[in-house]
Amino acid sequence: MMIKVEAIVREEKFEDVKAALSAIEVNGLTVSQVMGCGTQRGYTEIVRGMQVDIQMRPKIKFEIVVSSEEWEQKTIEAIRKAAYTGGPGDGKIFSYEIRSALKVRTSESFPSFFWPCPGRKLGAPNPLTGCPPFAIISPVK
Repeated sequence: MMIKVEAIVREEKFEDVKAALSAIEVNGLTVSQVMGCGTQRGYTEIVRGMQVDIQMRPKIKFEIVVSSEEWEQKTIEAIRKAAYTGGPGDGKIFSYEIRSALKVRTSESFPSFFWPCPGRKLGAPNPLTGCPPFAIISPVK
């Protein structure tokens, strides 16, 4: 099973979340700058002497694909701890199962590009590199 974890966090938490994911050896991720609003509904700013309501807030979106529920929970907890400030706008974390995946360059499909070694069990680290079972398949837009 592959699980995609998506996290939308404050811009200023980018380095903290990236460091937390690196600390648990998440090796593949996609990061995007996004805009959105939640319960805080934006803010008011003075631009050229005029009061302007800015409803969409800049955020950072992390996309990580993991290979087991254990790694899903580790990843979610690392992001949650790193992104937390206690205030509105800390962000959201979503996870969902991925039905299929295809590596564009080689046309390999899951699980072969996740597990290049024959006989390797799902959730096992790569025996050649010792890396945890992570891969990224999200396209860059």
